[in-house]
Amino acid sequence: MPTRDPRFDAYIEDAAPFARPILTRLRETVHAVCPDVEETFKWRHPTFAYKGLLCSFAAFKQHCTFGFWRHQLLVEGLPKAARAAIPHFDRLTSLDDLPPQKALERLVKDAVSLNERGIKPPSRPAPPKGRTVRTPPALAAALRKDAKAEAAYAKFSYSHKKEYVEWITEAKTDATRDRRIATAIQWIAGGKPRNWKYM
Repeated sequence: MPTRDPRFDAYIEDAAPFARPILTRLRETVHAVCPDVEETFKWRHPTFAYKGLLCSFAAFKQHCTFGFWRHQLLVEGLPKAARAAIPHFDRLTSLDDLPPQKALERLVKDAVSLNERGIKPPSRPAPPKGRTVRTPPALAAALRKDAKAEAAYAKFSYSHKKEYVEWITEAKTDATRDRRIATAIQWIAGGKPRNWKYM
């Protein structure tokens, strides 16, 4: 049963003026091509689902994005020129950035077809065992001062440790780094990965 989520209406209404017509066009196109599509939110973004996740969009201050959950499968097997012609929709600033309506509808139809056929992307190979993350000295020192955080960090997967390390090492100033470390220690002690808010 198709559904329209009123949160989509609010999301579009709250978007910047330039974004509203883009999001409206995308929404109406998806519904026109796939009348049984359902609207929901995943990771705080409006998402369309039909026999699995189909596509989603997001609005930011100066651009919008739109993407298919199986983008890689949409382009797989196509000649190089054809692959390059399928856009990523990662910086939409006006309706002119969208492809012609028929081309947009074709992409949505192809994505729907992948879901109907149950075609899934190939599994990612398992990461090699034994990888280690080089913990910055400042973070290591803070962890040593909090036994609970230190124990939780030791149990974290490689990717969870890496997310924290990258976040802290990307700080531009010592003050920012120290604030991030303090926040990280609280989150780690609670067993939370860096991006826990989006999970």
